[in-house]
Amino acid sequence: MTSNDTLSPVRGKLLRNEPLAPYTWFRVGGAAEALFIPADAEDLADFLKALDPAVPVTVLGVGSNVIVRDGGVEGVVIRLAGRPWAQITTDGDTVTAGAGALDSMVAKASAKAGIAGLEFYAGIPGTIGGALTMNAGCYGSETKDVLVSAWGLTRAGERVDYDLADFGYTYRHSQAPADIIWIEATYRGTADEPEAVAARISEITSRRETTQPIREKTGGSTFKNPEGHSSWKLVDEAGWRGKLHAKTGGGAKFSELHSNFMINPGEATAADIESLGEAVRADVLAKTGVLLEWEIKRIGRAG
Repeated sequence: MTSNDTLSPVRGKLLRNEPLAPYTWFRVGGAAEALFIPADAEDLADFLKALDPAVPVTVLGVGSNVIVRDGGVEGVVIRLAGRPWAQITTDGDTVTAGAGALDSMVAKASAKAGIAGLEFYAGIPGTIGGALTMNAGCYGSETKDVLVSAWGLTRAGERVDYDLADFGYTYRHSQAPADIIWIEATYRGTADEPEAVAARISEITSRRETTQPIREKTGGSTFKNPEGHSSWKLVDEAGWRGKLHAKTGGGAKFSELHSNFMINPGEATAADIESLGEAVRADVLAKTGVLLEWEIKRIGRAG
């Protein structure tokens, strides 16, 4: 894609060569060749239908679980941000949320409506779109436990509807095509007193604040838990908790508070952060025979 490529008119925002670091929690990475923030689902569908099929498309939520590499991202990055994408409604024991809604806000809206079962979303630093893609979960609950259905758009801009069974969920994985851009999801919980649900959310929030570096430049859980193991224990036992690792000068490290959370303590680059993760994977494999699998998504080109 070049500066001369023609992109269709939109009602949302379409920005060329837009730096992506401000849109991610790590605050690192290069620019998107084009960043599109659609006004609504119709705007997005029209844009996708008109877009050359050869142009790569990448979806970015709130950037809480992603490393954007220093060379930036080819093609179009689509960000579902703003009120149209964050709508949350409740009806009886169901909750419907836009793909751009924060997981934590969905948990809070559920509590206000007296719907139990979605409290765990208060502990996940992302949006519903990402939760659908990776079967997000924590504290013993996962998206698959409460999801009823969702709908999205294909790369060609056509609507697709999925019931829970269509996702084929396993641990942090969905069998749905990776190029579907999720638009909205519906969940079903159980009736409970709003105060009781809110109290459980408070417990999760307090636990997260005391055990995770949520006020640092971080990306959430770095590695998936291998079967029979906890990633944080493997990282810790290999000696990487709090150990600064520098590749290009800035340096990155695993948090002293939670050793499955990488942090950018100052001026780390994306290369610093990804290099740290790969160094730890290699070291843990050599010492234990266990291969850690990335949970953080890494996108774009190396600098």
